Amino acid sequence: MTNLGTKIRELRKRKGLSQEDLAETAKVNLRTIQRIENNENEPRGKTLQLICEALDINVDDILDYGKKEDKNYLILLHLSVISFLIIPLGNIIIPLVIWLIKKDKIIGIKEVGSRLLNFQIFWTFITYGFLITCIVLAMLRTKIGFGSFSSLLLIYLGFNIINVILPIIYAIRTSSNHNSLYPNILKLIK
Repeated sequence: MTNLGTKIRELRKRKGLSQEDLAETAKVNLRTIQRIENNENEPRGKTLQLICEALDINVDDILDYGKKEDKNYLILLHLSVISFLIIPLGNIIIPLVIWLIKKDKIIGIKEVGSRLLNFQIFWTFITYGFLITCIVLAMLRTKIGFGSFSSLLLIYLGFNIINVILPIIYAIRTSSNHNSLYPNILKLIK
């Protein structure tokens, strides 16, 4: 397990912050930041909370209490979205179950899972909203400006194809150790 100071230094550098920037943003003494990053001191309580807020991360995520790395589980989480092809709302239900079972046991799954679920909730709302609109328009036998009912159904099919391709792309990125976070459009699940 990486020392806490080393993790903080890596996160700070990824964010493009200097030690001075982090100290100023976190409202912590610069010397304190230097000692923490050199693993001379370990931040606790309020200091750790302030540093994590400045780095825009959760305290739990940086501490990794008893967590292990499992890239295969992260890949499974991404690919579980495709279950919507067999189970209605499977793109939310199956990843949610997987996420709830392992969110406190695997490094990175808490953030990946919450972003994936938030994205899928948003995507499902848009997709089903579009489908309901198509059905209502068909019942009203209304033509709209950009095509007929069959054109709208093709657009709905396109939404579903995209929702098959995206999880595959994210699973591939995860397997090759790239950042694989869905866009943070909606924040219902944290």
